[in-house]
Amino acid sequence: MACRYTRSHLCSNALGDASMRLSTTLCLLLLLSLASGAQAQWKWKDSSGNVQYSDRPPPIGTPEKDILQKPPQRFQPVVVRPVGASAPQAAAEAASTASAPRPDPQAQARQRQQEQDQAAKQKDDERKQALQRAENCKNARGQLQMLESGVRVKRNNDQGEPVVLDDKQRNDEMQRARTIIASECR
Repeated sequence: MACRYTRSHLCSNALGDASMRLSTTLCLLLLLSLASGAQAQWKWKDSSGNVQYSDRPPPIGTPEKDILQKPPQRFQPVVVRPVGASAPQAAAEAASTASAPRPDPQAQARQRQQEQDQAAKQKDDERKQALQRAENCKNARGQLQMLESGVRVKRNNDQGEPVVLDDKQRNDEMQRARTIIASECR
């Protein structure tokens, strides 16, 4: 039996074969590019001397001399240094920040919450102190005004008996009230 191929049939097969080869080649290239990212990026000697490969860093406490290969740096961290800082100092700071492990986001959130709570508590304490100072100021001004008016002032002595203040005691009380006003009325 003879094969009957027409010219259009041959052309369509040739185009189909070429597109099939192209798509196969593209798929292979894609798979190869994906496989390169899955390579082990870390290589180190463990405590028993065996060479370990992993995509994760070696355990904490592995000496730097035992780390045989590190992953390539994909980006260099941006370091802003203060005006007047020397270049070697800035380079040392950049190296220390680049090698520092990244903190846990949950730990950071807890720390921020603790800082906010502490700041709120401090603000509340300052508000209470300001209210107490205002009350002390008001009382001291009232006492000074009363003492300066010349009204006879009675106080109870140690035995609980009422005693009228003499001029020296009145001046001492006025001085005490002025000291309180100077410190509390800001």
